[in-house]
Amino acid sequence: IQHARSKAARTQVPGVIRPDLILTDDDGLALTELDGVPGGIGLTAWLNETYQAAGFEILGADPGMLSGFKSLFEGGADIIVSEEASDYRPEMEWLNSRLGDGWKVRDAGNYQPASGADVYRFFELFDLDNVPSAPALAKLAESEQIRLSPPFVPHLEEKLWSALFWSKPLQPVWERELRGNQLRQLRELIPFSWVLDPLPIPHHAVIPRLELQSWDELKNLSQSERRLVLKMSGFSDQAWGSRSVTIGHDMSGAEWAAAVDRAIASFDTNPFVLQEFRDAALVEHPYWNPDTGEKEVMVGRVRLCPYYFTPAGSKRPAPSLGGVLATIAPADKKVIHGMRDAILVPCTVRASSGRP
Repeated sequence: IQHARSKAARTQVPGVIRPDLILTDDDGLALTELDGVPGGIGLTAWLNETYQAAGFEILGADPGMLSGFKSLFEGGADIIVSEEASDYRPEMEWLNSRLGDGWKVRDAGNYQPASGADVYRFFELFDLDNVPSAPALAKLAESEQIRLSPPFVPHLEEKLWSALFWSKPLQPVWERELRGNQLRQLRELIPFSWVLDPLPIPHHAVIPRLELQSWDELKNLSQSERRLVLKMSGFSDQAWGSRSVTIGHDMSGAEWAAAVDRAIASFDTNPFVLQEFRDAALVEHPYWNPDTGEKEVMVGRVRLCPYYFTPAGSKRPAPSLGGVLATIAPADKKVIHGMRDAILVPCTVRASSGRP
C-alpha cells in the first residue's frame, strides 16, 4: 500500500487489461471482473494465428495480440513468472518465441532486477512472499530506475471496484469522472454489487435493493431470492480461477448460510463481494471430439475475454484491442471458466444487418 501511494506508482496502470464478460440471455453483456494480470495472452495469440491461417477474419487481429504486447515495452522486457502462475508459463514461452530479441521469460523466484530493466510481472500481488526480489523491484520502480508493468498497486487487483462503482456516496465521483454515455454503459454492464461489510446498520436504514437490516438476514433468503454470487475480492490464492465463487440459488440453504458466515468473518483480511446473478445465454458451437474422431456440437454458456493493451511511453494512452477469447462451458456448469470440457475459440467478425 505504501508503494502504491508513491508518486511513480500513482501514475501507472496495467499494460494489459481483460474484462470478463458473460453473454446474457437478452443478448447483452455482464461484466463480472476486470483483470489487470490476465492469463490467456499467449493462448489467444496462438488461437488468433491458427484461425487466421484457416481463413477466418479475427476480431482484433490488427494490431493483434503480439504487436499489442510488444507495444508495452519498446525493445523488449523480462517476463517474470512465479511458481503459483506456472500453469501459464508454457503460453508465455510461446509468446516469447514470437516477440523477438530483447524478450525473455524468467523465474520470478530467483529473478535479480537490475537498474534500467523493463519487467512484465506475471504473478498476483498475493504471491509477493514467494518472490524474494519483490522489495527490490518496488524500490527500483519507485525511483523510476526500472519500468514495471503491471505496477505493484493492490487496489487494481481487487474485485471491490464493482461494489464501489454502485456505492451511493461515490456516485458524484463517477458522474464527474465519466461521460454520461460511459456511465450509462457501465451501469448496464456491471451487475449491482455490495461489499459484505459487517458494520452494524442503523435501525432506520437497509442494504440497498436487498432491503435487509443486516448481512445475517442474507442467510434466510429463499432459493428464488438468492440469485446472487458471492466471491472473495482479492489478495488471496482463493480469489482467482473461480475458487471462492458461490452461487446462491445453486445450493442448499445450509450451504448458502455457511458461505455467508465465512464471507462475513473474512472481512478484516479478505473482503467478499456480492453480485446480482445474470443468466448466461445458451449457444451451440461445434468442436472436435478426440474420443469419437468426429465433429460434434455442444450446448454451452459463453464468457468473452477481450484483451486491451496500453502502449508504453504514452501520457494519454489509447488502448488497442488485441483479440477476444471465448470460453464456452457446458450448459450444466453455472461458473464459466477454463476447464477440461470447455471450448476455447477466438472471436471473429460477422456481418449482421450490414453492420459488423
